Amino acid sequence: PSPVGAQTAVSEAAATLASMPAAIRDQLFHRVLIADGAMGTMLQGFDLDLDDFEGYEGCNEVLNRSRPDVVAAIHRAYLAAGADCIETNTFGANLAALGEYGISEQVAELSEAGARIARRVADEFSTPDRPRFVLGSVGPGTKLPTLGHIEATTIRDGYQTQVEAMIRGGIDAVQIETSQDLLQ
Repeated sequence: PSPVGAQTAVSEAAATLASMPAAIRDQLFHRVLIADGAMGTMLQGFDLDLDDFEGYEGCNEVLNRSRPDVVAAIHRAYLAAGADCIETNTFGANLAALGEYGISEQVAELSEAGARIARRVADEFSTPDRPRFVLGSVGPGTKLPTLGHIEATTIRDGYQTQVEAMIRGGIDAVQIETSQDLLQ
């Protein structure tokens, strides 16, 4: 007999697969899907200035609005290199990270824009034999609930806003990245 923990893990994995859209789930049953690499690192290769960031130096998510051409070019480069999945440029499009710039009210706008850019590019590269997918990137933000930086309910509501906007923008699944706090 299997240990209870293993049974729970299998049940959780099955529930995760069952909640995915059929197209990506079907592909995962037949092959390994390759995801793209770091958006932030690729952005550094472009000659972007403070105007591109609308005055919010280092806020990559603003580029979804101000320089969608750059974000799309990065998605295209990853897909051309063989990626099956691209992540939205929304790692920092959350309440805490955007709050550092005083633009937390833009979570939904920037998240949906990032998803729409990625969806459009993924669709350009998709074929019936090899569909391409969009993973909605959710980063940890800059505040930790367990240290009292932010209320867990506040951060949860912010993540919900972000994910709902990315769903409207056309993501296939959510990619939770580098979370370091159990309450995030």
